Amino acid sequence: MATTAYSVLILALGVSVGSFLNVIADSLPSGRPLLNPGSSCDSCMAPLRAVDKMPVLSYIWLRGRCRHCGILRIPGRLPIAEAATGGFYVLFYWRHGFEAEFFIFIAATSLLVVVTLIDLTHRLILNKIVFPSILALLALSPFWGQLGDGRHFFGMAGMFGSFANSLTAGIGYLLLILATLLINPKGMGMGDVKLAGLLGLLVGFPLVFVAFSVTMMVGGGVAAYLLLARGMGRHDTIPYGPFMVLGAIVALLVGADIWGWYSDFALSFGSSS
Repeated sequence: MATTAYSVLILALGVSVGSFLNVIADSLPSGRPLLNPGSSCDSCMAPLRAVDKMPVLSYIWLRGRCRHCGILRIPGRLPIAEAATGGFYVLFYWRHGFEAEFFIFIAATSLLVVVTLIDLTHRLILNKIVFPSILALLALSPFWGQLGDGRHFFGMAGMFGSFANSLTAGIGYLLLILATLLINPKGMGMGDVKLAGLLGLLVGFPLVFVAFSVTMMVGGGVAAYLLLARGMGRHDTIPYGPFMVLGAIVALLVGADIWGWYSDFALSFGSSS
């Protein structure tokens, strides 16, 4: 019963944070102030009331349009981002409870939601988000093992082993995406390469392979669908950052289970042959 009540509260917290993340994603690329008390419809300039800004519910109630003029169509990414943030928060709670990993991972997820929204809207991955985040993760990486992450570097435990693990994963993922960029220059940009370094530091080794695999499978599947069903040209581009973010979140949530299953399968396959 307590778990259900906590889940509901965490979901409410997540969708509320997701609403603010939408504001951040709209403000950072343009340099607009984050806190703008005079929110209004961009079409009729009517001020928005609190009831117009309720996460997810307002979008459904207003059917995605301004209540005053009905002209401005509210982007569907707004409620999706709110609901996704809340959903991820709950999943991390179910996975970790109120342990330190829960708070670290929901903070990281919030950051990655902003990265995703900006990349989807502006095709940008901002250095002012990526570089400070890389520095923060480098500072945090020696302590992952003590937080229960269990990171080590080829048997070396402790703070140095944890730091070496994260650094190796960050550099490795960066090089993997850089190689992909060099093979297919139209597919992604240098922002994706820098994002890969950040995500590698976050998920560590060997979960970086899970993150990369999910990214390639989902990104490749979506690109193939758009190419075949929507008539997208071979030289058209789609933002790749959201797929990388999805891969990293999957790795954080269930990557250990996936890697364990793969390791057991590889061992059994090797012994049978």
